[in-house]
Amino acid sequence: MKILFILLTTLFAEANIQYAEGNYAEAAATYEQILEDIPSTGAANLQYSDLSTDYAVIYYNLGNAYFKQGELAQSILAYERALRLKPSMKDAKHNLLFAQAQIIDNIEDTQSFFLSNWLKAVRNALSQRTWTALSISLFILALVGFFFFAFSRTIWLRKTAFYLSLVALIISIGACANAGSLYKRDTQRAEAIITQGVVNAKASPDRSGTELFTIHEGTKVKITETIGDWCCIHVGNNIGWMQLAHLERI
Repeated sequence: MKILFILLTTLFAEANIQYAEGNYAEAAATYEQILEDIPSTGAANLQYSDLSTDYAVIYYNLGNAYFKQGELAQSILAYERALRLKPSMKDAKHNLLFAQAQIIDNIEDTQSFFLSNWLKAVRNALSQRTWTALSISLFILALVGFFFFAFSRTIWLRKTAFYLSLVALIISIGACANAGSLYKRDTQRAEAIITQGVVNAKASPDRSGTELFTIHEGTKVKITETIGDWCCIHVGNNIGWMQLAHLERI
């Protein structure tokens, strides 16, 4: 592990120098080389690794290197992966919004309820690991509060312990639900970024299918079904089929 850490540190420093000198393609290749050392493919597999924060920074720098080259889709993909590992990374959030503003498509989901969007934003504010730790901690606090409520003879202490344990239990359940939701998101990896310039979504998983709508690189979509090398995607209020080669999962 120590040898791996030294190797990653050396490559990271080299990539940073390449980026500072304006060699963005070389820097991106070096950052990609570092990420190849991840045991399993995908940012979600780093959620429980001590290196998750370090890899989030690498994905962030990779996104910057791609953006400097004008590779919008790859930069958005890298920023999204950085935020999967470290949701609190403000620079990644800012750069992601800036990159998303450059894409051609501006598709809005008019059927999306504002409360659903708010709950999703709260869920994404912390990592799965943090939500899990918070849920366990609050559950223990709720047990402690229940203990004092059951065995204390002081009325004000019993009341305080009761309400404290109740609030802690409710928040613990919510945190557990968020952790479970993030686990499902990161294991299914249903969200993806269009990596081709222009893609025509079809009515069926077939090249001869009727073209329904067109989307461009950098657009974020949700994969709901796969058949062979085709997938059904949702973007905004649109549903269609396209080949998996046209996108890359976050």
